[in-house]
Amino acid sequence: MATRKNPIFDTATTLGKIFGFLGVSAICGVLVAGLLVPAAAVSGSTASGSIQFFDALPAELQVDPPSQNTTILAADGSKIASIYMENRTKVPLDQMSPFIKDAVIAIEDSRFYDHGGIDTTGIMRAVVSTARGNKQGASTITQQYVNNVINESLVAEGKDADVQLNGSKSVGTKLREMKLAIALEKKFSKEQILEGYLNIVFFNTDAYGIEAAAKLFFSTTAKDLTLPQAALLAGVVNSPSFYDPITNPDNAKARRDLVLGAMLAQDKIKQADYDAAVATPVTTQVTRPRQGCAYATTAPYFCDYVLQLLFNNPAYGATRDEREKRIMRGGMTITTTLDPNAQNVAQQQVDGSTGANPDKWGAALVSVQPNSGEIVAMAQNTVLLPQEGKFDQTQNFNVDVLDAKGNDLNGIGGFQPGSTMKPFTFAQWLNEGKSMNTTINGAVRRYSPNFPWRNTCPTPVNGSYDSSVSGSFDLQNSEPGFYRGMSVLYGLMNSVNTATFASAAQVDLCGIQGIVDATGIHGGLPTRDSTGKVSDPNPKVPMTTLANLIGSTQTAPLTMASAFATFANDGKYCEPIAITAVTDQSGATLPAQSSNCRDAVKPEVARGVAYAMQEVLNGGSGSLIRPALSTKNNFPVAAKTGTNDNNSSTWVVGYTTGLATAAWFGDPLGDQQRFGRNLTVNGKFYPSIDGYMIAGPQFTRFMSAIAPGYGTKPFPAPPSNLLGTQVQRPAAPAVPAPGNNNGGTGGGTGGNNSGSGSSGSGSGKDD
Repeated sequence: MATRKNPIFDTATTLGKIFGFLGVSAICGVLVAGLLVPAAAVSGSTASGSIQFFDALPAELQVDPPSQNTTILAADGSKIASIYMENRTKVPLDQMSPFIKDAVIAIEDSRFYDHGGIDTTGIMRAVVSTARGNKQGASTITQQYVNNVINESLVAEGKDADVQLNGSKSVGTKLREMKLAIALEKKFSKEQILEGYLNIVFFNTDAYGIEAAAKLFFSTTAKDLTLPQAALLAGVVNSPSFYDPITNPDNAKARRDLVLGAMLAQDKIKQADYDAAVATPVTTQVTRPRQGCAYATTAPYFCDYVLQLLFNNPAYGATRDEREKRIMRGGMTITTTLDPNAQNVAQQQVDGSTGANPDKWGAALVSVQPNSGEIVAMAQNTVLLPQEGKFDQTQNFNVDVLDAKGNDLNGIGGFQPGSTMKPFTFAQWLNEGKSMNTTINGAVRRYSPNFPWRNTCPTPVNGSYDSSVSGSFDLQNSEPGFYRGMSVLYGLMNSVNTATFASAAQVDLCGIQGIVDATGIHGGLPTRDSTGKVSDPNPKVPMTTLANLIGSTQTAPLTMASAFATFANDGKYCEPIAITAVTDQSGATLPAQSSNCRDAVKPEVARGVAYAMQEVLNGGSGSLIRPALSTKNNFPVAAKTGTNDNNSSTWVVGYTTGLATAAWFGDPLGDQQRFGRNLTVNGKFYPSIDGYMIAGPQFTRFMSAIAPGYGTKPFPAPPSNLLGTQVQRPAAPAVPAPGNNNGGTGGGTGGNNSGSGSSGSGSGKDD
């Protein structure tokens, strides 16, 4: 049963309205006295107490810039993506249509230029109207601006639950807003207040501020809003959902026409303008904001990598949550190293490598400048958002787990690099002053657990190749003709496993470790403690574990490209960088990245490695990958192919003097243990895949198109003592055409067994 109302105080009755009017008038009188009359001039305890209460309220309002879109730019200034928590782009008042200024003032606060923050005339009018049963607001634009600033600050602090809407505010809260409005009027000009209001006010969940609203509803700018458009948007402010022109066009038109009527009554427009505007139908031309790296115009995974670098940077906040809020709300401009032209070619290559890809094989390519570490391209053959017929993947193939989206325990963290690790053993050979044309015994296939390795590191040597030991097997090459004497150079050119081990047996393994560390090579999967907390974000790749001489530890393509860039840069390693400048919405400079280079290997060693890896393309394992790139036919390029034991990870990593690139093709799923054999890729059947087959063309086509723009000078020649006496190059075993299996029968399971039984990766692969 409904509760019966007291007929005396029921505002639906005439007597009730009178009592309501008197009550509200009394309250209003107290407020007006407190706001307008000096305390000393007021008699009576009630008024005096009200004034004391009012005087005790805070008069300072911290007007921080509202949340704005952060923009990520390529090196040439073109836009990659926008990210935000609230879609807002601040514009100055002179970049707004005069119609929107006049329309908002007409409907929200016609006495805006006459009052000092609160409108007593409007308050009394609202009291009378409310007493008559027609609820009417009396907040000025300044008061609304104060309310928006307070709420924006609460949201920025994560206190969304404390946001108060007009209908739920107490008298104390309204008084506080009034005092703040008065104080604000003393501090800022009317134009500044109007500009702030129009930039902060909410129009739609996809539009905060007038610029975003103009873009959303009409695909235009605040400056170019027409009279009907401006009047409509001014009306939306009152109730963004009810007057939404997309979902409620009839409501929007009624409100728009009310705004136009107010503008006419206040002489802001002429009768003819009014008539034409009212006759204009409500039509929208919607442009939904496409925010985030998933909607990047180019390089979505590079975009996400840039964000992860900032999210992981303590200079932007004490916690990741603080950093994300600052970056997503801060209206920053982030300028990156990305070359859009290089990125476009890189994307074409990785997409073209796989075509229709129901089995979800992965392709990736990343390129850096050797003399600065700047990343110019980062591409992979997947999409961030699910799309029909596309391979969707959130993880970035090219970077470490901690630099990828999510930073979780299930990240990819790179792939087994296979024989692309062999140049580092070769580099230590040269580092010890040995000639690359020294003959070594490639017939040795057994390295027992007690083999006398030379190792000055405290880490013990781990692993063996010895079929006489239970669970182990002899080291294998891809071709029987490689078990013989050959030069160290020839062994690297043709990626001979036994040659790499014969070389390693004559150098300090600790020296190989030093070169690997100095050139930035590390595992892409961080070391974690029992609780899952990261204990080492960049774990070493231990070169005293024999499997790593031929590439068993997962390493990211960016890591490999940067390491090879050291040899292109005459022995100086430069850490990869993606961000050259960051500014906030005021233009102030924030922490970015800068080139961080160091001496890593001796210049003569770098030159010797470059000499040898040019020969890889001229007559070795890379001779089938577009030989037009070799020194014989075009500009000088040095490169190394690589394939892991089960053919699930295939590579070409190489460089010119101006650009270093890693191209990869393989299995990016789960534990990466699918065999790269008997598969069809892009309509072509492969009994097995090797580095030169798919990754190779990616590399050569990209470098052919992009490398000339970054410098392709000849590599400096190595000193004669490292060349030694050149011996006649013996004929290499015939290289099978793409699609034929040139793998051995090696044991191991994907190259991860580094214990006493085997060295795993590469046991049957020389590529």
